[in-house]
Amino acid sequence: MGVQEVIEGVLTKVAKAPVAINGCGRTDAQVHASQYIFHADLEEDLAPEFLYRLNRTLPNDIAIFAILPVHDKAHARFDATQRTYDYFIHTNKDPFLQGSSALYYEHHLDLQSMKAAVDLLPQYNDYYALCKSPASFEHTICEVTSAHLWVANGGERLRFQISSNRFLTGMIRIIVGRLLEIGTGKLSVEAFEKHLRTKQPPQFITPANPQGLYLSKIVYPYLDLPQRTEFAAIFQYEREGYWGEV
Repeated sequence: MGVQEVIEGVLTKVAKAPVAINGCGRTDAQVHASQYIFHADLEEDLAPEFLYRLNRTLPNDIAIFAILPVHDKAHARFDATQRTYDYFIHTNKDPFLQGSSALYYEHHLDLQSMKAAVDLLPQYNDYYALCKSPASFEHTICEVTSAHLWVANGGERLRFQISSNRFLTGMIRIIVGRLLEIGTGKLSVEAFEKHLRTKQPPQFITPANPQGLYLSKIVYPYLDLPQRTEFAAIFQYEREGYWGEV
């Protein structure tokens, strides 16, 4: 059962009426969201304990942080102006990171070359070559506003972050897969840029593992909520100055 179906079932139960939700986007199985926004039509005057009853009924891996009123035409998916994703990698086995970060046994990654490739991303806006199914989209233009690569714990942990107005199917995991190939010397920065420049996809696409990916922030013209890092353990490190940019 998907997250949307679970939330709709609980909302319907607590509201005592059928409730459908519209989310800000879809993610693959095993991909996380530390900030996710959906809209639904509910009664204007909700009982003060409504949020508490929702969270008491939802399973332990889903939490509703807030219920905010918006105008009648607000749409969680189509009104979003920017989305930010984070991807976490660890290179030594760590049981405490199981399921929340992607394990890759790569101890000698060329971080400078990976960073050079990351810096290219905001310079291009057509990601046809880095999409799982480009033909399924009306266009493949993505306005990437920022991209960063951070490292921590002596190089044993990496964090890639990217922000854009939209993302394509598999785009971020494909980018991270390419970055890992650059880091291991299997792909050059020049070859990576050629995909962006010519829009010719690679012959073989190997997306990075799903469990390292997080949808971490959504921005709307009328709503810009801070990240709730205290509810996602893997993000709490940033409050300690843990990450350093490559």
